[in-house]
Amino acid sequence: MVPTILVTGFGPFPGAPFNPTGTLVKRLARLRPGNAKIVTHIFETSYAAVDRDLPKLIARDRPRALLMFGLAGRARVLRIETKAINTLAQLPDAAGKTPHRTAIEAGGPPALAMPAQAQRLLAALRRTGVPATRSRDAGTYLCNYLCWRAARAANKAGGPQLAAFVHVPPVAAGRRPAKKGQVTLDDLVRAGAAVLTEVVEACLD
Repeated sequence: MVPTILVTGFGPFPGAPFNPTGTLVKRLARLRPGNAKIVTHIFETSYAAVDRDLPKLIARDRPRALLMFGLAGRARVLRIETKAINTLAQLPDAAGKTPHRTAIEAGGPPALAMPAQAQRLLAALRRTGVPATRSRDAGTYLCNYLCWRAARAANKAGGPQLAAFVHVPPVAAGRRPAKKGQVTLDDLVRAGAAVLTEVVEACLD
């Protein structure tokens, strides 16, 4: 059976008026690796949007895998996240809402492992020549929150069998030239295509 892959990004948020993951996901939507069905979604960078949209997308599309991208403002390389942390930053989201609690899941475990073959995905990224690494810290903001919700969804009957999250560094917006050593949008697309292909192959194994 041809697998369905849900590929997601985020919109802008306070401090990041340009989020390259939106453009990246739109570019990846044109690909058909392994004849997989690629479904895409750009989350508003808010807790309410993740809670509202993720369950609806999973119920509607029944994806075999989730491939999620988010922006890490201080990163210089791509990062394959391996854990979601049960922590919420007291920072406003793009809707102006600040969490009133410090844990995502009261009484839950301190962390959840991301259900993805991180080393396999990292190898695919590195073959593109784009700098990448594994990470055990997805932060405490919306990216980490989505990681947690995705990991929980993957543990449910009928949920995706794989959920991978890739943090990307900032890239030059608009027509501004990239700084020396800065990852470009074309780099992100090349790397994103490689990890998407690897996710599809993992679903077919």
